[in-house]
Amino acid sequence: QVQLGESGGGLVQAGDSLTLTCAASGRTASRNVMGWFRQAPGKEREFVAAIDWDTVRTAYADSVKGRFTISRDNAKNTVHLQMNSLKPEDTAVYYCAATPRWGTRRYLYDYWGQGTQVTVSS
Repeated sequence: QVQLGESGGGLVQAGDSLTLTCAASGRTASRNVMGWFRQAPGKEREFVAAIDWDTVRTAYADSVKGRFTISRDNAKNTVHLQMNSLKPEDTAVYYCAATPRWGTRRYLYDYWGQGTQVTVSS
């Protein structure tokens, strides 16, 4: 079992930056692929970014590429999502997720956090 908890969400203005943090715990937490997903009201939960356990491989949704950066600290069992140049369309609940297999599809992720709200005003 892996337990995940997100923090760092909030209300910001367009163009601002925000960093989300996911704290993971559990026996194999540091060996999992970690991902960030988001869900806006009335929309499907969508992939945002993922990072492999050794931090060599990363992936981003086209909508955030160049603005968001995912990183992880295996010694602290934390994953971060640095979000720059935020836009109103980035408004959503952001979820941290974990999977033992590499991928960006939602169904691959076995463990999920409770989510943190990010609201970007125009």
